[in-house]
Amino acid sequence: MRKQIIENLSAVAPAGEQFACCVHGMTGPSPWIDNIVVQALRKYYFVTLTNTSVIVNRAGRMANRPKEIVAVVPVQAGAIVRVKKGLIWSKLYLMLPGRSKPTKVNVHRRWNKELEQFGLAAASVARIPAQAG
Repeated sequence: MRKQIIENLSAVAPAGEQFACCVHGMTGPSPWIDNIVVQALRKYYFVTLTNTSVIVNRAGRMANRPKEIVAVVPVQAGAIVRVKKGLIWSKLYLMLPGRSKPTKVNVHRRWNKELEQFGLAAASVARIPAQAG
């Protein structure tokens, strides 16, 4: 999936854009709360960090394949608010355009390796604490 996202983004990215890492996650309340109503309200995303931007792609509900880009936010504009690592579910807080508060993206532990890279890259690029918690 990561390779497919990078290929899709490379086709539209400006020259010199470097892709640091990508994670998959979902919005909504705790992932432990899962019923038909909650599922209907969840949004699934791929979040990609580059050397200049945070790019958010919608993800398909069933196949989890990348879909259209829903937001591109410069890292320096405060796109990454917080990275909170959890045992099974971690949280990535993003400030998306048109929203008054950060959007929480729940990230499963199978993406921990990428989330760690995301936290490190975000800390070095955006100058936020990598171990925010």
